[in-house]
Amino acid sequence: MHVFVTGATGLIGTALCQALVERGHAVTALSRSSAPRGLPAGVRACQGDPASPGRWQEELAVCDACVHLAGEPLARRRWTEERKRAIRASRLDSTRRVAEVIAARGPGVLISGSAIGYYGPHGDEPLDEEAPAGQGFLASVCQEWEEAARPAAARARVVALRTGIVLARGGGALQQMLLPFRFFLGGPIGRGEFWVSWIHIADEVGLVLWALEGDSVSGPLDATAPEPVRQRDLARAIGRALHRPSAVPVPLIALRLALGELAQAVATGQRVLPRKALDGGYRFRFERLEPALRDLLR
Repeated sequence: MHVFVTGATGLIGTALCQALVERGHAVTALSRSSAPRGLPAGVRACQGDPASPGRWQEELAVCDACVHLAGEPLARRRWTEERKRAIRASRLDSTRRVAEVIAARGPGVLISGSAIGYYGPHGDEPLDEEAPAGQGFLASVCQEWEEAARPAAARARVVALRTGIVLARGGGALQQMLLPFRFFLGGPIGRGEFWVSWIHIADEVGLVLWALEGDSVSGPLDATAPEPVRQRDLARAIGRALHRPSAVPVPLIALRLALGELAQAVATGQRVLPRKALDGGYRFRFERLEPALRDLLR
């Protein structure tokens, strides 16, 4: 299979490209840079901006499948109105361009990024792919994001990959979580009661491959581990893995000062279950948090 990947130099994209090559697939990676760093050996680079028309669309049209992961990182900086516009535009504009090509020709399957932010803030209620969309900025972005991919379904199988908190070695959310623990200042956010729906990078990639190579998965697909945890339990697990205390709480006011509106999304969370993956027979490598952390922090 020849797979076209956007967002290929990001945390998920890099790991996915490596896995695709190892499984014998041909991979074309779209990058804004003419000489992108970090792409695995055997991956062919294609220069272009997925939010703008260009020669990359011709490259996409001759591929068998597309995994579309491009989008401005959510937590890189404090949310301002300008930042929120960039987050929304980077997802919607690029997805519309990709879907436009696929609706007319080329790939027969599109795995398009989304996020569990689709469900909006929730309490203890378990959520799966059947749950309705929620409220708030992230929920509205995710709804529009998935809608932008919908035209591709006219001739291709489309999967909306609703990703949770990806835990990975060397980057992403986990590295941000580890810093205070390394200085013996780790602990829960506030009372730590909100749910964290996490996933090990190996299973994030595994679910993409499962959806890509099978022929029965379409529509929304929750990319989260089967056992979400409360944030205080995540803090304790990190402390145990690092042999550090985990009793210093982070005041919510400090989080709001640092992150602005993003703090509300961070400190609310959702309890998301990967119902479609479990019912479809996907076997998670890391169902529970402690083994996942041991693997990533060893």
